[in-house]
Amino acid sequence: MAEIKYENIRKGIFVSRPNRFIANVLIDGKPEIAHVKNTGRCRELLIKGADVYLQHNEDKSRKTKWSLIGVEKEDRLVNIDSQAPNKLVYEWLKEGGLFKGVREIKPEFKYRESRIDFFLRTDTEKAFIEVKGVTLEEDNVAMFPDAPTERGVRHIFELCKSIEEGYRAYILFIIQMEGIRYFTPNVKTHKAFADALIYANEKGVEIFAKSCRVGEDWLKMGDDVRVVLKP
Repeated sequence: MAEIKYENIRKGIFVSRPNRFIANVLIDGKPEIAHVKNTGRCRELLIKGADVYLQHNEDKSRKTKWSLIGVEKEDRLVNIDSQAPNKLVYEWLKEGGLFKGVREIKPEFKYRESRIDFFLRTDTEKAFIEVKGVTLEEDNVAMFPDAPTERGVRHIFELCKSIEEGYRAYILFIIQMEGIRYFTPNVKTHKAFADALIYANEKGVEIFAKSCRVGEDWLKMGDDVRVVLKP
């Protein structure tokens, strides 16, 4: 099973987020500055007093020695490492999660005006896979995006073009938590993204979602999650 392991994890308390990139936290009661490994808003997660999980970094060239990778939201642990979904999907693809007999996997593949997360080839198929990490949840419903993403919309339309050129195209939403009833696009935050997703589905882009099993120092690929494009 595709899995990511983290080393040197410590529990802390979230205090504040002065900007998108850093957070003030307490570790063993001592104030520390941590790099936030997610540039999304995460407003419903990064609340003063929330328990967080941080990775200690030994690299002396870094400005901060801590990275914030997880946060507890009520009784749910949420991974907010924005690099984790692609790493997890890469392992999953190598294991034959999408296609058996994979001959080639190329991350960050240049196609038209975009870089698509993965290009994949088998003896009979060539496909693009765009991966979106999801950390926003309300009433056990996962949503994306948590902030407007024009880049995300552009990628969707590029995938539609690839269908016309003989590729198979997929959008995979990796929900970085468990216990989700279904996934739906966040119309309130970015209607254009939701509309583009519906259009892509009509054009043959395959859209699916998977949850994750989350631990303090690990992340594993979980189960399929139902996708509702028109809530």
